[in-house]
Amino acid sequence: MTTTPARRILLVTHVGRPEAQQLAADVASRLIASGVGVCAPPDELVGTPLASVPGIEASPVGDATDGPDSSAAGCELVCVLGGDGTILRGAELSRGSDVPLLGVNLGHVGFLAEAEREDLDATVERIVSRDYTVEERMTLEVHAYEDGSPVFTSWALNEVTVEKASRERMLEVTVAIDGRPLSTWGCDGIVMATPTGSTAYAFSAGGPVVWPDVEALLLVPISAHALFARPVVLGPQSRLVVEVLARARGGGVVWCDGRRAVDLPPGARIEVHRSEQPVRLARLSHGGFTDRLVEKFRLPVQGWRGPAGAMMSDTRPDHRT
Repeated sequence: MTTTPARRILLVTHVGRPEAQQLAADVASRLIASGVGVCAPPDELVGTPLASVPGIEASPVGDATDGPDSSAAGCELVCVLGGDGTILRGAELSRGSDVPLLGVNLGHVGFLAEAEREDLDATVERIVSRDYTVEERMTLEVHAYEDGSPVFTSWALNEVTVEKASRERMLEVTVAIDGRPLSTWGCDGIVMATPTGSTAYAFSAGGPVVWPDVEALLLVPISAHALFARPVVLGPQSRLVVEVLARARGGGVVWCDGRRAVDLPPGARIEVHRSEQPVRLARLSHGGFTDRLVEKFRLPVQGWRGPAGAMMSDTRPDHRT
């Protein structure tokens, strides 16, 4: 008689990389041998090394919405092997479950990842022993309307963007904050980001880096033709509205984390605000966010000799990455 493991991990992997799939199979085998149950999305079990791991199960299908049908339902952790895109997919699969994510970077930058590939063995041991902490990251909720009727509802961990639909035309929008108009821009788009997303698209568009423990929203115009087109940092309770002008000759597209999208006609209205459902990230390290920036962006720090005197025993709260 087969005994169901008391613990269960959802394993999410980059589906287009055979190397990642083989690593996932090795991780699953080690976890199962340690008495930890492992499940994976059904599409990752078809024709992959994971399918041959004895004892692995298919997770519920789930979706990218809030609700009890999350693929991570009943799991204690979502372990993601891949880059930031795969981690964002893991966040979709765990949405609504309150289950934390732990990312192992197999990509390039991997800003959302907690461990690197060379740390994989130690990471598996930390998972087995439950040796990790959990922190919450704010997310965004977005609603799009056409002629006053809702046409799209979703969420984002990094950013919500409203972008032009046609390469040859600018997007014409009016942006409002807390019910008051801020500016009208002809631009390539608007990025509305969380602090977690400040190092993603918003950073590429010229926005500031915001420490993860700062509760704020970012508004970053993309290539706006205006004197006032600087990034704006807003309070976490601010509500943003972007209206695609009815006179605009082309419509736009709203994207959530670059993964979920809907086309917008002229006259569409997009409302963005803080979501009540955060994403929970599992953390293994105690290093500060400064170290993460230096490592991921390869910032030059030669010549730094460290703090002097009493500052060597700095006891300020640790701002985890």
